[in-house]
Amino acid sequence: FARKNQYAIDRVSFEHVFRDDVTGTTAEKPDDGVIIYGMYMEACRWDYETHLLADPNPKELFSDAPCVWLKPIYERTPKDPTTIYEAPLYKTLVRAGTLSTTGHSTNFVLMLEVPTDKPQAFWIKRASALFCALKY
Repeated sequence: FARKNQYAIDRVSFEHVFRDDVTGTTAEKPDDGVIIYGMYMEACRWDYETHLLADPNPKELFSDAPCVWLKPIYERTPKDPTTIYEAPLYKTLVRAGTLSTTGHSTNFVLMLEVPTDKPQAFWIKRASALFCALKY
């Protein structure tokens, strides 16, 4: 994206577009960015009717997350923090990892901006997060 459009790489960031209209097998390759799938949600679920983060169903520990399009944007303006939850995405259920030489955790992947109608504190108190794998 940056090279194709001749943008400075440090001015490019990603918008997180939750695509609940496609699955991992039906999603087509976007012109720019990438669609990621196969993630799981803990302490929350995706509501396919409202297209927002919702409380999990009773006795449901994990739920499938919808596909997410990491859409590159040049000089993106930050989203309103009252409309998103910055959910951590981890590789495994162990939320801790060892610190690498760069000072980053080996288990943490990125923060995803998940659309919600509840404040971030609501999801933080529930320790809501996304995972790439349930068993490692």
